[in-house]
Amino acid sequence: MTATGASEGVGARGAPVSGPWWWARRRSAVLDVVLAAASAVECAFEGARFASGAQLPELVGVLLGLLAGPVLLVRRRWPVVVVLVSIAVIPAEMGGLLSTVGLYTLAASDVPRRITGLLAGMTVAGTLVTTFLSLRQDVLAQEDFQPPMWLLPAMSLALGLVLTAPPVLWGLYVGARRRLVESLRERADGLERELSLLADRAEERAEWARNEERTRIAREMHDVVAHRVSLMVVHAAALQAVALKDPEKASKNAGLVGDMGRQALTELREMLGVLRTADGAAVRGAAASGAPERLAAVASRAGAQATVQTRSPEASVVAESAGDGGPERGAPVAAPAAAEADSEGPYLAELGDLVGQSRAAGMVVELTVDGAAEGELAAAAGQRYAPPVERTVYRVVQEALTNVHKHAPGARARVRLAHREGELAVQVENGPCEGGAADAGLPSGGNGLVGMRERVTALGGVFVSGPTEAGGFRVSAVLPAASAVS
Repeated sequence: MTATGASEGVGARGAPVSGPWWWARRRSAVLDVVLAAASAVECAFEGARFASGAQLPELVGVLLGLLAGPVLLVRRRWPVVVVLVSIAVIPAEMGGLLSTVGLYTLAASDVPRRITGLLAGMTVAGTLVTTFLSLRQDVLAQEDFQPPMWLLPAMSLALGLVLTAPPVLWGLYVGARRRLVESLRERADGLERELSLLADRAEERAEWARNEERTRIAREMHDVVAHRVSLMVVHAAALQAVALKDPEKASKNAGLVGDMGRQALTELREMLGVLRTADGAAVRGAAASGAPERLAAVASRAGAQATVQTRSPEASVVAESAGDGGPERGAPVAAPAAAEADSEGPYLAELGDLVGQSRAAGMVVELTVDGAAEGELAAAAGQRYAPPVERTVYRVVQEALTNVHKHAPGARARVRLAHREGELAVQVENGPCEGGAADAGLPSGGNGLVGMRERVTALGGVFVSGPTEAGGFRVSAVLPAASAVS
């Protein structure tokens, strides 16, 4: 509704107009028609009486009432017009229903309050003057009645207030309540839109988290299994090459292949057990977001067990029997590994065993730690950093050596580990592939370098890889040591 009293094309509750003309609903139109008819009848009778008293033809009064009464039809569209008409017919002592309904509609509308107050005051003034003159005329007609001077003005004022104040106050209350309901409805609609937007964003974040978890789990499985399987293929190729020439060496290579296979099966069984446990916890409502860390812990523990198996034939037999017996008998329980995910993991001190596995496969590997001798590796590279840092360095070296087996068979490799102030640096460099070395035919999915980069950058480090001038390949990583432990 505008400042002049003209309502816009919306209903009382902000809904689009669906009724005829300016009515929001059909029942509103019916109500206004009934009110207009009643007001027209009232004004016609009062107009005829006024015309008779003013010595005018009664037809004039009836026509005046029939013109003024039906104005209530436009009370929702132009409430100011209705009130002005009611004020105009006050001297003719007609339009009681017209004035009451008009004032109520005006007060309940969105017309500025100063206009409502002004028109209500004009109605009170008109009623006061008309009532005072009518009462004075009646008093003068009765010579034996002499009321006090204040009685007639007081009665006129009281009648004016009684006829004006109730519809105005009730209209103000209804209008305020309507605006409050509309405000609450708009706020509820806004909150519903915000909740819908938050739900969409939460779904996007959940999808992003699921993709991240898939990527991390795939990276863990790649790092854990690819190295073992690559060594198996290298040993199998060597076994094929020396099977007829050197049966003793062939037997040794066959034993290494079996050990590597058992190690790979053990690690796979461990990781699958963790995944099953995580899925079951998710079904029960428990959080399973730590699955990648649990996989890392399981992989490291399996690697440690595999190292023991390589050195102990009895342990190999135990692992083989575990592989035949299934996860229930041979696989360690994954839950303890999950509880120790932050404390377990490949440490820098285990790099010697990792390099020894590549040497056993025929690769020439040199390992240096800040110039320390290889025998002093455990003392020079002990657990001085947080498990994620040491685990990342271990995985970088492991994947780099695996890539040497794949892409540069027979090449010499050098692993360097440097403890610097505030950071830990590692570099794996290999020379060109020797022409006489047989290609093991290992497949490559192109995920090794990507996984190494993701691991290093996730800890705030720097990862660089690329070919060397000598025809080899170099992988370098620098990780911050801010999380170093004493």
